[in-house]
Amino acid sequence: MRTRVRGWRWRRNPLRRRSDVVEAWTVLAAAVLMLLGAPLFGALVGWWAHDDARAVAAEQRSERHRVRAEVVGRVPDSPPAVQAGRERSYRVTVRWTQAEGGTRTATARVPSGTDQGEKVDVWFDSEGRSVAPPPDETAVWQHTLAMGACGAGATIAVILLGHSLVRGAAMRHRLAEWERDWALTEPQWTRRRA
Repeated sequence: MRTRVRGWRWRRNPLRRRSDVVEAWTVLAAAVLMLLGAPLFGALVGWWAHDDARAVAAEQRSERHRVRAEVVGRVPDSPPAVQAGRERSYRVTVRWTQAEGGTRTATARVPSGTDQGEKVDVWFDSEGRSVAPPPDETAVWQHTLAMGACGAGATIAVILLGHSLVRGAAMRHRLAEWERDWALTEPQWTRRRA
């Protein structure tokens, strides 16, 4: 039956080496950093991403305008295009009445399943080009959570990489110590000269 001795690296004993103590402290530091540092860094990254995404959304809302337009062009039979992970859409001709009273026609993206004669909301930039709608609050929060999770994950990866580097160096040092000790002990056991 195998017996595990817990905490042997922390207690004084003849088998404990300096590399064992370094490795034990490294494990403790890595655990504390992963439990406290990674969530804190993820929260900071998420906070920064949230502020940035809200600023971008506000800027896009100020640059773009929405109009209620009627689809006047023929909707294509081909499969719709996917635009940056958003819902599928078609490019068709739409017509709307401007606030000044005149009508205007342009090509814009409309959601798939839209038929000729239907009214849809389309977005245009200041130059009259059809653009995607600005991100809503849900998209801002999705971006925030994704960036926060990536920040925390990257922090954990860096911590684990640092721990593995220290552990590898401790193992090399430990093996070198064992090799030196064996070089001193072997002649006494085997009666050979070194």
